[in-house]
Amino acid sequence: QVQLVESGGGLVQAGGSLRLSCAASGRTLGNYAMGWFRQAPGKEREFVAATRWSSGSTYYADSVKGRFTISRDNAKNTVYLQMNSLKPEDTAVYYCAVRKSSFVVVTLEYDYWGQGTQVTVSS
Repeated sequence: QVQLVESGGGLVQAGGSLRLSCAASGRTLGNYAMGWFRQAPGKEREFVAATRWSSGSTYYADSVKGRFTISRDNAKNTVYLQMNSLKPEDTAVYYCAVRKSSFVVVTLEYDYWGQGTQVTVSS
């Protein structure tokens, strides 16, 4: 079992920045993949970014490429999402997730999910 706890959400003006954190506990992440997803009101949950824990390879949705950066701290078993140049359309609940495979996918086929953290971007 892997437990995930997100933090760092909040209210920010357009153009601002936030850094989300996702702390994992229960086991080391070894060859797993970790991803960030988001869900806006009335919309489906969508892929934002992901990383392979072992290699640090990163993957991004086109909508956030160049603005968001996913990174990890092996010692802390924590993954981060640095969000810059935020836009009102980035407003959503952000979830981190773990996939029991090093193969990154952009679908919802992840095995463990956090409870989510709200990000609100005002115009």
